[in-house]
Amino acid sequence: MISTAIRVARVGSAAELAAAALVMLGFPALMLAALVPSVPAFAALAAVTYLADHYLHRKGSYLINRLSKVRAGLSIRFLIRQLLLVLLLARLSLSDDLIFYGAVACFIAFYGLQAPHGALVTLIRNRRRMPVATRNIDLKSRIRIPDAPPRRLLHRSAEKMLHLDLFAVAGILVSAALDSAVAGFTGIGLTVGLGCLYVLVLMPYVRGRRVPPRAETVLAAVDDWLAAYKPETVLYFSGSKDSAYQVNMWLETMEQLDTRPLIILRERVILNNLAPTTVPVICVPGGVHLMNLDLSTVRVALYAANVGKNIHLLRVPTMKHVFIGHGDSDKLASVNPYSKVYDEVWTAGRAGRDRYAIADVGVRDDDIVEVGRPQLAPIQTWQGTPEGRIPTVLYAPTWEGWDGNPGNTSIVLAGENIVTKLIAADPPVRVLYKPHPFTGTVSKDAKAAHQRITALVEKAAAERAADPRFTADKAAQAQAKAELDRIEARLAELAGAGGSKRDEAEATRDGIVDVHKHEEIARLRAQWNDAYWRSFPSYEHRVIRGAQPRLYDCFNVSDAMVSDISSVVSDFIASGKPYAVTDSGELGVEEFKRQNTAVRAAVILSNSATELGELLDAVRDPAADPLADARKELKQYLLGPDEPKSIDQFNAAVADLALKAEARNVGQQSRLGAANADPAESAELTNAVPGQRTASAGETDGVSAG
Repeated sequence: MISTAIRVARVGSAAELAAAALVMLGFPALMLAALVPSVPAFAALAAVTYLADHYLHRKGSYLINRLSKVRAGLSIRFLIRQLLLVLLLARLSLSDDLIFYGAVACFIAFYGLQAPHGALVTLIRNRRRMPVATRNIDLKSRIRIPDAPPRRLLHRSAEKMLHLDLFAVAGILVSAALDSAVAGFTGIGLTVGLGCLYVLVLMPYVRGRRVPPRAETVLAAVDDWLAAYKPETVLYFSGSKDSAYQVNMWLETMEQLDTRPLIILRERVILNNLAPTTVPVICVPGGVHLMNLDLSTVRVALYAANVGKNIHLLRVPTMKHVFIGHGDSDKLASVNPYSKVYDEVWTAGRAGRDRYAIADVGVRDDDIVEVGRPQLAPIQTWQGTPEGRIPTVLYAPTWEGWDGNPGNTSIVLAGENIVTKLIAADPPVRVLYKPHPFTGTVSKDAKAAHQRITALVEKAAAERAADPRFTADKAAQAQAKAELDRIEARLAELAGAGGSKRDEAEATRDGIVDVHKHEEIARLRAQWNDAYWRSFPSYEHRVIRGAQPRLYDCFNVSDAMVSDISSVVSDFIASGKPYAVTDSGELGVEEFKRQNTAVRAAVILSNSATELGELLDAVRDPAADPLADARKELKQYLLGPDEPKSIDQFNAAVADLALKAEARNVGQQSRLGAANADPAESAELTNAVPGQRTASAGETDGVSAG
């Protein structure tokens, strides 16, 4: 019942649900205490509402937002509590006493201070929001960006300001109980005085040298840096917070480019969720600002997702535009008709080329280039299950998608059957369950199935821990856990040294990565991954939550995988290990293989998962694996040859396309020169290339494609 209430209220825990209940019930109880009247009861209930309200804010509860939507926001809740205190004084027959008038005057004056306080906080935040936020770009030597106000002044500032009424409320209650005005007026003085002080302390940050430069100055500094750096290859990305992984997967590849790389992001939330990188990053929320950046040296633009904001860069003809995607699979998204707007589409292997040919969505075969998958370098080739260790099977289903197609994911119709059979396997295997991060965001059925599967795995893990057949080296695990603690402490120290609490302006000014620290973090994360797998028994079932350990790390400790049609399958094929894919849409084995290239060397599962035995047999006896040769052939077809290395293929493709872009630009200049005798033709050609800093102030992000 409690879990149902938590789900309905959209809170994260029973404690959060209890705090919400206390807030909602506390105010009617406060009114009752004021009407009785009872000072002790009012004081106790006021304390409860203060504490419960504070707890919900600290947790960032969804209910706080909902209360604001129904006219019960933060300011209203404080005002009601103060009005009820005035009612209490009236019911105590103190309406003719000086403390009564002092309380009324205090609360009116205190609310009068909310307007300048809120205005100052909003003004400071707006002025410190950069038109262009950057990382790994030296703006500090070009423009002056002042330090941010102390975080304690702006973080949850409205709540802090309103809580200053505690002094007045406490003092007035003491006065009401003791029939002495001293405590009340002392509290009133503290509340009004501290409120005024809060406003005064904020005022210097809206004028003079404490204000960041204007947008024009910042943009000019960025252009100055661009002119010096001369970027040649751009990775462009736009998306939601949850899609940050799509750009993060390309960061290491960008760091290995032979040309000068640059990353352009369109949303601040993506910048805040970007993984550490040494590549220069520019976040440009405004379309006009993006078009006015000096990107004249860029020859190749790479796009990791098909989104509407791509048009803001696609309209620039001086660079060649390439769709590289964020995975290689047989999903419909991998052959999106939008892809024909790009000059080229890069796929991992021959399979990607054939996919577009079969889909017939307008992408020409001449525009497709096979470059492999540079991200797959960390995936280790299978050498069989180490002696003395039970096999590990990874269940990594994809999410339910936006269209409700039952074939998108196995988690709803087959997930429990798969996990149940793996847990009950004899000889035993270990189950790792790593769901897609979007699982349950669209479908309630998928979310419920995920929760049931998680419970199944955790219950089986507890039962196996109590089974005398399974023994573990407790000392080795304790040592690994101690190593984990040490590594996590050092990572936290390094993260803290990076100033994660800085605001956008400070992060732009100081956001140049320390290469030595970056390399140390990479080493520590590798050590963390090794220690993580040693910190619990190799037979223990496990639910893998969050970003760590990474999917590829799960690949490397697994001997087989069960998944769905997604890039996860294509990536896993790089390991050469046995795998199974669920035909959740019930197409039938032959039709399923015909429609989905990546399953041609897979064990095909029905929703009942009765075919899992074939997968487990292949893991237990690799020599008798009937699909081993098929997997080798499919690996090359999907991901390209092992030699030359994928990163070398990728760099060669970038260099080739850059030459094409340069040839186009030289040809354009030649045409301009030849057209000098014809002013009309010259003007037409000149307008074909967007100028820098020419967009009118009236343009919006929805720029025309002209």
